[in-house]
Amino acid sequence: MDLKRLEISRLYNRFAFGPRPGEFTEALRIGPTKFKASLLNPPPVDAGAQPELKLADLGQRPEPKTPEAAEFSKLMRAQSKELTMWWLDQMVLTEKPLQERMVWFWHGHWATSIGKVNYPLPMLKQNQTFRKYALGNFRDLSQAMLLDGALQVWLDGNENALKAPNENLAREMMELFVLGVNRYTEKDVKELARALTGYQVPRSTGVVTLNQRRRDTGAVTILGKTAVMSGPEAIDHLVDQADCQKFLAERIWYRFISSTEALPNNHPMISAMAGKDVKQGLTALLNGKDLSNPKNSIVKSPVEWFVGVCKALELTPSKLESFTKLNGFFDKLAQIPFSPPNVGGWPTDEAWLSSASAQFRIVFAAWLVKQADLSQISAIDPGKRVAYLADLLAVPEWTARTSVALNDLQKNLPRLVALAICSPEYVVSQ
Repeated sequence: MDLKRLEISRLYNRFAFGPRPGEFTEALRIGPTKFKASLLNPPPVDAGAQPELKLADLGQRPEPKTPEAAEFSKLMRAQSKELTMWWLDQMVLTEKPLQERMVWFWHGHWATSIGKVNYPLPMLKQNQTFRKYALGNFRDLSQAMLLDGALQVWLDGNENALKAPNENLAREMMELFVLGVNRYTEKDVKELARALTGYQVPRSTGVVTLNQRRRDTGAVTILGKTAVMSGPEAIDHLVDQADCQKFLAERIWYRFISSTEALPNNHPMISAMAGKDVKQGLTALLNGKDLSNPKNSIVKSPVEWFVGVCKALELTPSKLESFTKLNGFFDKLAQIPFSPPNVGGWPTDEAWLSSASAQFRIVFAAWLVKQADLSQISAIDPGKRVAYLADLLAVPEWTARTSVALNDLQKNLPRLVALAICSPEYVVSQ
C-alpha cells in the first residue's frame, strides 16, 4: 500500500470529513507535511462559514391541549430543524474543516441531548461554545462547560443544592469529561457535587446563574486538596491533574486513531497536552507516524459518512429535497445530531457495521446520488471512473473484490457512485 496516500486519506477522512473534488489529488501533490500545516493553520476568515444562527427564546411550555401549546410545538420543531440543518451545512461548507471536526468531537465528548434539554436555543449556545474553544485550551472549555445551560439541564444541575446534593454532573465531570474511569473515588464525587451546588438555569434560555442560598460554602476535599472551592476553582483543580492530559490524549486517540489499539504510554501527544492546549496535542498526533500505520483503521460514524459524501458530491444539506427523509435516514442509522444516546456519547467502530445499517446506508446513498450533479464523473472515460472515484473519496486503494464490483458498473453511473460511497473502503477509514 502507498503509505503517503494512506496518510493523506486518513487526514482527510478523520480530521476534515473528507475532500471536495480535486482536493485529494492536490494534497497528494503538495505532500503530507504541507497538507497537515494547511489543516492546522487555515485562513483566518472562514469563507464557507454559515451566517450566524439566531433562535428566539420560546419561553415556558403552554398548558397542554391548548392552541398555544400546538403553536409552541410547531415553533420548537421548526427551530430544531433549523439548528440541525445549519450545523450540517457548516460541516460541509466550512473552510476550517479541522475546527468543525473538533466541534463534532466535543459534541460526542460532552454528550448532551436535546431530548432532555428540549429547547434548541441552549443546544445552539453549546455548539457555539464548542466552536469557540474547539482547538483552544481545554481548561477554558471546561470552565465554559460548567456554565453551559444545556449541560447543566442534561445532568440535573438544577437539582444540585445545599440540602439535596445531586451527583450527576460531578460524576460525569470526573469520569467522562476531565479525568477518566478509576481516576477518582466516590468520596471525590460527593465532595465535587458539594462544590458545584447552587447553579440554576431556565431551560428555554440556557443562561446559568449561581444562587448563593442553594450553595454549599463548606470546605471540601477533592483529589487530596482541602479548601473552600467555588465551582470554577473545583474545575481548575480537576484540569490541573496529570490524569487530565492523559485522558484527553486517550479520547482523541480513541475517536481519531483506533478504538482497539491502546494509546502508547509514551506517546508524544500526552506530553504535548501538558498545558491542555488541544491544538498542540493534535499537532503532535498529526506529525507522528500513527496515520501511516496500516493497522489503525476506524469506522466512520453515519454523520461523518454523510458529511463526507456531501463534500465529495458537492451537495448542501439544507438544499436536499426532504428534511423528514434525511432525519429518517439518520434515525435508522442511529445517529441524529444533537441527540446522542447517553452521556457517554455515540459508540465507535463495529457498532456502525451491521447488515441492517448496510441496507439503510445503500438506500440513503441512492437518495443522495439522485440529487447530485454527476456530470463531471460522466465526462470521464468509463474505464477511468473507478480510479477517479478513489481520488474523489480519498480511498487509499480498492480491494480486488470491490474493484470487480465497481468495474462491472462503470457505465451505470448512479449505481457506480452509490456503491463506491457504500464500499467497505469508504465506510471504513482504512
